[in-house]
Amino acid sequence: MPSRPLTEPPRPGRPRSAAADAAILEATRASLVDLGWSKLTMGEVASRAGVAKTTLYRRWAGKNELVVDAVAVLFDELELPDLGSLAADVQAVVLQFAALLERPETKTALMAVVAESTRDTALRDRIRNSIVARQKHLVLQGRERAQRRGELPVEPDTATAGRTADLIFDVIAGAVVHRALVSAEPVDADWARRFTLLLLTGLRSAASHGGG
Repeated sequence: MPSRPLTEPPRPGRPRSAAADAAILEATRASLVDLGWSKLTMGEVASRAGVAKTTLYRRWAGKNELVVDAVAVLFDELELPDLGSLAADVQAVVLQFAALLERPETKTALMAVVAESTRDTALRDRIRNSIVARQKHLVLQGRERAQRRGELPVEPDTATAGRTADLIFDVIAGAVVHRALVSAEPVDADWARRFTLLLLTGLRSAASHGGG
């Protein structure tokens, strides 16, 4: 049975409960922290959430899809503040991202699905669509804001602009995830400042050479 994303329009019949969805996703994250990936079951999640197991299977095909959606809603908490400069905005969202990764439920769930995705192409696609693609709006928002301030030039070619946005996202997400989860080093204000300086220096250099 194919899984359905949380944003799918409701189908005819009994409406979905937002409260039940939230309880299921919270129970999924709690189960992962307590039990780990190998011992996590749909039955355990259903029991913790106080719903029937069939309720879970009407929404998700299995625990892979369920855990991705449980992680995705956490990343939806990220917001790009408007602090008056691109540097300040980037530093703030980097620190916000790092704080999110420090939460046990985020760390455990993200590491679990990424590990599983190395053996599951469908799961990797779901991570890309449900987490990565949903968060790229932060890059687009920040770049547009910086262009209005005159901090970055407008890239008239849409294909080049799209590749630049993808690269910005990959650099920020990759650096923060590696620092916080792989190296297990702190992402503090000083690191965020130095990383932002490096990022913006590279961005301005790339823009001056036509995007590459």
